[in-house]
Amino acid sequence: MSWTGEITDFKHYLQLERGLSANSVEAYLRDVDKLQHYCQNRQPPLSLEQVDSQVLSEFMGLLHELGLAAYSQARIVSGIKAFFRFLVYEKRLTTNPTTLLETPRLGRKLPATLDLHEIEAMLAAIDHSRPEGPRNRAMLEVLYSCGLRVSELVNLQISNLFLEAGFIRVVGKGNKERLVPIGSAAVKYLQIYLQESRPAVAVQPGEEDIVFLNRRGSRLTRVMIFTIIKNLAARAGIKKKVSPHTLRHSFATHLVEGGADLRAVQEMLGHESITTTEIYTHLDKSYLRQVIEEYHPRS
Repeated sequence: MSWTGEITDFKHYLQLERGLSANSVEAYLRDVDKLQHYCQNRQPPLSLEQVDSQVLSEFMGLLHELGLAAYSQARIVSGIKAFFRFLVYEKRLTTNPTTLLETPRLGRKLPATLDLHEIEAMLAAIDHSRPEGPRNRAMLEVLYSCGLRVSELVNLQISNLFLEAGFIRVVGKGNKERLVPIGSAAVKYLQIYLQESRPAVAVQPGEEDIVFLNRRGSRLTRVMIFTIIKNLAARAGIKKKVSPHTLRHSFATHLVEGGADLRAVQEMLGHESITTTEIYTHLDKSYLRQVIEEYHPRS
């Protein structure tokens, strides 16, 4: 077995059988590439068959010594485990050396969120006199109303909008589709954009069904959306580090704090596991006190 050949086959497996996005595939390959580089630069170099639990333990020790964050180490462990599971599954190896490989313990990282007045301040900061104003307003409304990932917003299609029914169809990670409710405010500004602003753009071939376009008629890039959100936050006087994902976090947190069922939020976010959604159950102390005072019989 060669490192290059097996990594190439792993890439095809992730793309074709797992149906992962290009970003996810690249992340897995970067993880495995780090291990390959480590093994091939040892003296003597190590083949895939020679990688055992001791080698993996030494590799992780090196990452720790280099000061790599626990989240980065955990990401690499996840990628390497997936690679060796693939090799065993394909019967290229008989044993899995990652069985005893431990993932670094992670602290519970709480996502940054915006208060409702901060979101309203960002919306108010949009200049509707500029050609991109109605598009940016519709974009922010959809991000906050539906809790979309930035990649889902970039690829949102007109044919997947069911605005009269109050739903949109979203293609998420692994090409999994889900129906997400969309609020009345988002519907209003989305219709204004689609009916009044978007028709003025000369649409590029192949982009006819894409909702959000740049001035050249192509779909927006992830970087462009990050820039738009960042600039609006600065204009609104928000000091927090704000990204499109901040609006997704805010969507989920506000739902949970309002009493929404966690499994309903999981479905809307497109989380495969409920444990991923449970991070949004972090609530401020004033809210917890309010719940106790309102609902506990002995409060």
